[in-house]
Amino acid sequence: MQGKIKTDSLSESLKNKAYELGFSFCGITKARFLEEDAPRLESWLKKGMNGKMAYMANYFDKRLDPRLLVENAKTVISLAFNYFPSLFQPEAANYKISKYAYGEDYYNVIREKLKLLETFLRESSGNINSRSFVDSAPVLERSWAVLSGLGWIGRNSMLITRRNGSFFFLAEIITDLELEHDQPFGGNYCGDCSRCIDACPTGAITDFTIDANKCISYLTIELKDEVSPAPKGSYNDWIFGCDICQDVCPWNRFSTPHNESLFNPLPGLFELQTKDWEQMKEETFKKMFGNSALKRARLSGLLRNISFLGD
Repeated sequence: MQGKIKTDSLSESLKNKAYELGFSFCGITKARFLEEDAPRLESWLKKGMNGKMAYMANYFDKRLDPRLLVENAKTVISLAFNYFPSLFQPEAANYKISKYAYGEDYYNVIREKLKLLETFLRESSGNINSRSFVDSAPVLERSWAVLSGLGWIGRNSMLITRRNGSFFFLAEIITDLELEHDQPFGGNYCGDCSRCIDACPTGAITDFTIDANKCISYLTIELKDEVSPAPKGSYNDWIFGCDICQDVCPWNRFSTPHNESLFNPLPGLFELQTKDWEQMKEETFKKMFGNSALKRARLSGLLRNISFLGD
């Protein structure tokens, strides 16, 4: 009984520390093989819906079993960090970038917070084995978030929470530390709503599945090859990412602005207009976006995206 009390107390303290660091949600579940996800992932890959993201087919077993990522792993800690902004890009005479890229690179910001959480766990529990991830390893983050009680996976394949919608970064800590587990999230609250499916201009969304080959986010960020020009208007002027399926989701009426100053819009971002993007030089790009997620696309990638928006 003494160990059980300690585990409960540590789990609660961990969550409080996570909230103190700015995370909106923190849930805990048992590390195990995701047997129910295996056929879904295999089918998605066999249909080629990963596009040219060949890495999605790598480490198949590790994607399904965190114990292959962290020796003797017992627990998966799932976290969600809000990035919904209070201000939005002006739409007139402008190209669009996803809201998550308004500020500094989320990977660096959240990575530092995860390090602090791991330090907290070690200081509280001694010499433990753990690894933290934010878009950095073969981890089925949405599945773990559901099992940790954070929310459900919507028709647009995003993790949706009843309290604040879906504008969140997801992250995980996998550890050999025993912690008190939360109950998995029960149910799916999309109902018969199909707004995300209906609104997607390229038809990338079917029920709870994304075909990357048609997804604007994939085409403007992940795909490095040249692509054919799109029919006029089908990309809605998105040149880095896309928020359409989230913007139309009814649950995002509950979204609230984040409190992370590093996610505030980069200086000068909202002053950019179409001609500024089209005429941007490498020096300007590096100065503005050197600490942004946009640096992954590079200036050449953004200009390529502009070129295939359609005439």
